[in-house]
Amino acid sequence: MQEEVLQIRAVRLTWDELSDVQRELVAAAKEMTSKSYSPYSHFSVGAAARLADGRIVRGSNQENAAYPSGLCAERTTLFAANANYPEQAVESLAIACFTGGHFTARPGAPCGGCRQVMVETEHRFGRPMEVILYGEEFIYLFRSAADLLPLVFTDLY
Repeated sequence: MQEEVLQIRAVRLTWDELSDVQRELVAAAKEMTSKSYSPYSHFSVGAAARLADGRIVRGSNQENAAYPSGLCAERTTLFAANANYPEQAVESLAIACFTGGHFTARPGAPCGGCRQVMVETEHRFGRPMEVILYGEEFIYLFRSAADLLPLVFTDLY
């Protein structure tokens, strides 16, 4: 038996340490939390993706009483980007969470399904996608979505 340690890499930043382009994307994700339909969890998530042509595609989580028929903000955003602009790679994805009348202090983490979709988006375009997880106290920056999912399913085939 051999024990292995799997690690993920992230850069921990403050708002002021983000570039203007990154701040614009995070601001779009924060704004999208107000478009969330989350009457059950009261946990609003917004996401914004910057495409290779500079365009920003936005999305938010959409809940449904027939759980699990809803969809996370990350997937609504990436699926909208890929459906409407299939030739444009996603360069960066920002995610923000809002609950209890304020943005979360710590960055929210995407669920496993969203992580897989994020990595699949990278594989689709053959290039890494920066991921920015916003929190009021600090921000995590990942240079690649694959850093969020070290044992990605696509590595099996």
